[in-house]
Amino acid sequence: MPTVRTNDIETYYERRGTGPSIVFVHGDILDHTQWAPQVDALSAEYATVAYDVRGHGRTGGSGKGSYSIDLFADDLDALVTALDLDRPVLCGLSTGGCITQAYAATYPDRLAGLVLADTFTPELFDRFEWLQRSALLKAATPPVRLVGYERVEKVKVWFQERISGKGVSGDYEKIERLRATGPKMDTDEFAKVIRAVATFHRAEIDLPAISVPVLVLYGEHEPPFIRRHAPKMGAEIPNATVREVPDAGHASNLDNPKFFTAAVREFLAPIVPLDAADNADRNEGTEESR
Repeated sequence: MPTVRTNDIETYYERRGTGPSIVFVHGDILDHTQWAPQVDALSAEYATVAYDVRGHGRTGGSGKGSYSIDLFADDLDALVTALDLDRPVLCGLSTGGCITQAYAATYPDRLAGLVLADTFTPELFDRFEWLQRSALLKAATPPVRLVGYERVEKVKVWFQERISGKGVSGDYEKIERLRATGPKMDTDEFAKVIRAVATFHRAEIDLPAISVPVLVLYGEHEPPFIRRHAPKMGAEIPNATVREVPDAGHASNLDNPKFFTAAVREFLAPIVPLDAADNADRNEGTEESR
């Protein structure tokens, strides 16, 4: 099982293919398998790295009493350093997008590009958004201790679709299948991860400091607050392009993988040309299976 030491934990990762590097960062309460459609499609041309964020999957938890997006970004930097990745492109979705924002704003010179999918900035636009992102997230922990996060998640999906319309959660059955096949998350780890997401509004991220090319993707049927953050990122990040993923909800890479992957491939072409794979300082891309 391939792992690498990142700060105080052993982080599980899978690396496939050769060429310029792309690191995929999954959403909360999922794991690296969320990116299977993109890894399968892109590893013939690029060196893909998908890993399990602290608290998730085969990486599992740690003894820290609390987590933060900044901590997850520090773990990501340790992973990039340990694997000797030379200016990779990062691709993060939802909470993974929060992590990669924090990383890119702190280490813009260590990246070639950034894909921010179905994600949001620290800014809170109104009190209702604060309720969605802070109060309601924190309130999820007690019932999770009683009935498990799978049941609580189903209630949240039902609630979101009543407020924002059917389709906001996309093909949720795909998410359920991924969670059914992966390691179960400990309730204490769930609580620490959710608190990290719920307090992201306290993070200080200088979006104009992200100097690399950025692709912002969001699903057509996203919750309204996500759709409001996409143009904000497009306006404040100097070299950003914003695209809507049709027929997709909050997991647009799974809801419409063909469009999502094509958009990422089109974005990559000018910033990490494939002939760069011949450079000696590129990663050796031997496939490491789970």
